[in-house]
Amino acid sequence: MKKMTFTKTTEQSSNYEHLEKMSVHDLLTNINNEDKTVPLAVEKALPQIETLVSKVVEQMKKGGRLFYIGAGTSGRLGIVDASECPPTFGVPFDLVIGIIAGGDTAIRKAVEFAEDDKEQAWKDLSEWNINENDVVIGIAASGTTPYVIGGLEKCNENNITTGCITCNAGSPLSKTAQFPIEVIVGPEFVTGSSRMKAGTAQKLVLNMISTATMIQLGRVKGNKMVDMQLSNVKLIDRGVRMIMGEIPVSYEEAKVLLEKHGSVRKAVDSFKK
Repeated sequence: MKKMTFTKTTEQSSNYEHLEKMSVHDLLTNINNEDKTVPLAVEKALPQIETLVSKVVEQMKKGGRLFYIGAGTSGRLGIVDASECPPTFGVPFDLVIGIIAGGDTAIRKAVEFAEDDKEQAWKDLSEWNINENDVVIGIAASGTTPYVIGGLEKCNENNITTGCITCNAGSPLSKTAQFPIEVIVGPEFVTGSSRMKAGTAQKLVLNMISTATMIQLGRVKGNKMVDMQLSNVKLIDRGVRMIMGEIPVSYEEAKVLLEKHGSVRKAVDSFKK
């Protein structure tokens, strides 16, 4: 990795001093004030997000998959977003895939030095038989994580589309990704604690990427999750009410249709046919 000169704003000193002397009220107020700046930072990155989402949709229409790779908080956020796509949109578990440095153990417990292994991400991706139709998005607040940068470099070498989400401008990660997203949130309330504003920014961007992509792929009708998995009583009830909103049936009739067809979309389509 080439050395690059750039300012790590995520590592700069907090705008606040003597945090330990603040009251609970002041701590919460000041954290909230910092958090309010995050959506504005995301707004500035919307053109970059749009470009990447458009590419993800294009590749997925070719049969491609979406991979997130990251370490620590960034890796966990990618896994959360990926794991919520099947229940929300009814897609296969292996369509959006989150990979974290250190493997599944690192989801709950930090794995020492896992993020420093520049070769491991490509090995992890290779286990999924990654190919040119896929898209890999590297997530790293600092933009310097070797695991993530190394993974994207190997993807580039193998003609696989790469994107990234980072919170520093001009980072090595941004220079590596074909479709970089930079959300510049500035210093954290607790100096260097990038699980805070940077983590919030990454979560907001991931929400946008997966949700916009799934809508573009036809996984939402109107504003409803018509392909959601019926995995609990609450969701079954929601599905029944969705059906009632689409076709003239009673609650009981809608529930029978839902149980028979297994999804809101199939139940409504069957009735209309």
